Amino acid sequence: MSSEIEEVQSRDQQLPSASASSAAGEVDDESLRNDVYTAAAYGDLEKLHRLVEQEGCTVTEPDGLGYYALQWAALNNRTAAAQYIIEHGGDINATDHTGQTALHWSAVRGAIQVAELLLQEGAQVNAADMNGYQTTHVAAQYGQTAFLYHIVSKWNADPDVPDNDGRSPLHWAAYKGFADSIRLLLFLDTHRGRQDKEGCTPLHWAAIRGNLEACTVLVQAGKKEDLMVTDNTGLTPAQLASDKNHRQAAFFLGNARRLLDQRCDRNSRLGKISKLGLAPVLWCIIFVLLITYIHSVILATNLPKLTAAAALLAWLGVLLATVGLAMFYTCSSKDPGYVKMNAYDTENMKDDEPLLKIEINNPALLAGNWSQLCATCKIVRPLRAKHCSTCDRCVEQFDHHCPWVSNCIGKKNKWDFFVFLVLEVSAMLVTGGVSLTRLLTDPLAPSSFGAWIQYIGKDHVGAVSFLIADFFLFFGVFALTVVQASQIARNIMTNEMANAMRYSYLRGPGGRFRNPYDHGIKKNCSDFLINGYNEDVECIEVGNSDEGIGMVPMSRGSNLTNGDSHSHFDHTKGNGNGHVVIDMNSNNTTNSKTHHGHINGHVHSSHCSHNNNGKTKDDNIPKGLGLGLGRNNRSVASS
Repeated sequence: MSSEIEEVQSRDQQLPSASASSAAGEVDDESLRNDVYTAAAYGDLEKLHRLVEQEGCTVTEPDGLGYYALQWAALNNRTAAAQYIIEHGGDINATDHTGQTALHWSAVRGAIQVAELLLQEGAQVNAADMNGYQTTHVAAQYGQTAFLYHIVSKWNADPDVPDNDGRSPLHWAAYKGFADSIRLLLFLDTHRGRQDKEGCTPLHWAAIRGNLEACTVLVQAGKKEDLMVTDNTGLTPAQLASDKNHRQAAFFLGNARRLLDQRCDRNSRLGKISKLGLAPVLWCIIFVLLITYIHSVILATNLPKLTAAAALLAWLGVLLATVGLAMFYTCSSKDPGYVKMNAYDTENMKDDEPLLKIEINNPALLAGNWSQLCATCKIVRPLRAKHCSTCDRCVEQFDHHCPWVSNCIGKKNKWDFFVFLVLEVSAMLVTGGVSLTRLLTDPLAPSSFGAWIQYIGKDHVGAVSFLIADFFLFFGVFALTVVQASQIARNIMTNEMANAMRYSYLRGPGGRFRNPYDHGIKKNCSDFLINGYNEDVECIEVGNSDEGIGMVPMSRGSNLTNGDSHSHFDHTKGNGNGHVVIDMNSNNTTNSKTHHGHINGHVHSSHCSHNNNGKTKDDNIPKGLGLGLGRNNRSVASS
């Protein structure tokens, strides 16, 4: 795929001309520091004042490469500098030679503050460059989810507009693998099945790059048909992933299609029956075992009569199993904690309601917790909730979907589920013990072991059958009970244990596992047993983070920590467009890899095409737009 905007993080150096001196990679640094473009890039208001008001420099003209001072200020989120430039005649909607405005540049690094200023001053939110990229495309290309959310929710930017190649922001987010941006765009009801000029959907592009998380989000929010769509070469997403040797993505997509093929239509008669799951089967198993126990152990005529104490213990097992069946029914039929879905009337929907009336100012979204967006339910779910593909609903404190109870185990029925497990384990212990004791104390049984085995196998078939079934069931249920008890003691869910590395809230400093909801065994257990669930209250650790929206402060000296300030220019290894890439935030090691743009990834162009003969996609796309907001790969990291 192609046509991504290239990020340039400062204007401390500039290519004087396409001459021999440029080819040598040497730029006269001193001659470039004293201009309005560098001052705008650094947000140096004092220098801007001097250059404009004392030396008569203008902020309305582009630099030697065709880029405006306002664009440099927007790129680096220099709000004060941008305000000053606007006040002194800077054109908010001025376009460079690629048709891009300052608002396009602000989207590269998610400069929300300066974008807000530009929009308030009259910037056109839907302005498109020569490739048809609007601001939403740029934000999606760089994974600037917060920026995308801001301009869509507040300024009604179009999140589903196609560019000149028919690619929407969702295509770009899928191709780049920005799962959070994908979640937001799906949440905004963008068309996930849109095909570009090559017949590719967003899922095709995610498969081409082998972006497993992007594929997962798209498949979970999509339908079976999304996996079957073919591009202009006749390939499905799974086939493209396999063709590009992305084994994990190919396996996931192929497996997802097989599962969907096997799934019954929910509205068909078979589908309605399948909704019952294995709950009736388990209920029948427990009921049959209970009847067998009563008939063949307690009331058996060929066994000695029970004493009062033994009878009490025997019937206690029946009581425990019966209460367990009641808890089983409750757990199976009870709401596990479905998150309420927002009901909205699409016919009365206004055009200025881009988020479908769904909690525009939700604290989770304002905090950037994009994983809480459910593209299927169209809700902002609680942090520990998850969408269950079987129930097709989001469940609070989702533990797991249990086929044996035909229901999810979540916040509202986990207590019932745990009590059911404890009761059944206790019942199996008691009934198993009583059955074994009754067989061992039979006065008519022979003394030798072999003869005894033959005797009970012939005269006590029911009791032996019950004992064998009870033995095997006990270990499975006991293991599940121990696991659930352990998780309750630590206030963590089965789903969280299985996918700990997927959830950012379970990662502490250094990326190590940390459960912020663990308040100690005593409190965890008491809250669960008394309230039926644990509140999602975090143990907050005070940190020292002052990370802001803007870029890391720039340095001019080559020895400073923000990075070296010399530029690299090489017609052979460069971007291929005769322009220099300047990165003031990367370290020395990174500069050597990113300035030339050929190590960290491929180069982009608007001519993204298939290799039809080889049936592969071309990752090495022709070169792009050049310095500033060119069309190269994301060669430098955002601050």
